[in-house]
Amino acid sequence: MKISEIKEKRIIRRATRNFDLFGNRIYDEFEYEFPYNPYYKGNERERLFAKVIDMIPFFLIFFFVFHKMYLISILLSILCVILFGTFTESYWGTTLGKKIYRIKVINEEGNYPGFLHSMARNFLCLVNFSPIFTDYVPPPNSVMGVETTNMNFSMHMNNTICKTYIVKESKIKEIKHLLGETKE
Repeated sequence: MKISEIKEKRIIRRATRNFDLFGNRIYDEFEYEFPYNPYYKGNERERLFAKVIDMIPFFLIFFFVFHKMYLISILLSILCVILFGTFTESYWGTTLGKKIYRIKVINEEGNYPGFLHSMARNFLCLVNFSPIFTDYVPPPNSVMGVETTNMNFSMHMNNTICKTYIVKESKIKEIKHLLGETKE
């Protein structure tokens, strides 16, 4: 079984126009199967910060030890993060930045991605930083509300193409159980 094949059953309650003898609304219950969603809210921001954390040591080495220019140090650190991330994700499912946020990379079967799979995933992260702009308009009766535009990064393209998932470490046991495995 694969993660994309897992279904979750949910019961949805919908109000009817009928009431019981005590004046309480009567609800109809419907059971639906939804695809399992291993992602968690806020993972784009955590993944972005994890990449920055992964880049910092390499940047410092290139900038202060090898005395490279600022821009060259950033470009070289990006390349090192891609290569280093390939090794660490294929063996441990995480990098230094991901370890701080307690997130791991798994494939469709719930295992860490293989070396070539992880390499493709990491190289695709170069085109993955596409910003998404959302406008926030406060409700009409809001006293302190201010209209703003928020920018978030969508970092799912590499996972979609490579069929990998970014999950919290605490969810791996649940995912393995849903996949039918008994080991941790």
